[in-house]
Amino acid sequence: MSDYHTPFGLEHKFVALGTTETVEGGIAIEGYASFFGEVDRGGDVVTKGAYAKSLTEIAKGGGQVKMLWQHDPAQPIGVWDEVREDNRGLFVKGRILTDIAKGREAARLIEAGAIDGLSIGYRTVRAAKNDKGQRLLKELELWEVSLVTFPMLPSARVGAKGDAPDAQDLRELARIIDDACQMLARRD
Repeated sequence: MSDYHTPFGLEHKFVALGTTETVEGGIAIEGYASFFGEVDRGGDVVTKGAYAKSLTEIAKGGGQVKMLWQHDPAQPIGVWDEVREDNRGLFVKGRILTDIAKGREAARLIEAGAIDGLSIGYRTVRAAKNDKGQRLLKELELWEVSLVTFPMLPSARVGAKGDAPDAQDLRELARIIDDACQMLARRD
């Protein structure tokens, strides 16, 4: 996972999208928006339980975590029917609404393999540094989970239909993405 900051203090982390399925009126998607215990390219580690309080407060208030396109609050593209912590991380399951233009576009891009990333938008409530200088994210206020172009979690990989890229191409792509992530982290 990697993160960057917005002008309002909202941060984002990226992970690869899980499974998809066509349903009436849209496309069903699910996957992990965040994994516990994995160091991201920005040196952050989300700890187990980091979302618990936020998810409880959202449920109590009758709200829901928003599904956005590329973190743009003006572009909701569906609904998250399920957002929960488990032993691995933050699991999400929802529907992209294809009766809206941006939802149709997102669904087509997912089906084509051009989009396969999930990214969380959150505010850090409580964090600490470990002895390696990594930020341990202990409590996060979750705002949204977006579909994004580039999943930046090092363990997330892109699969393509048709000709499979060779190992050298994948290593080069990983290096380019890693360089871009490090450059963004230094700008913060």
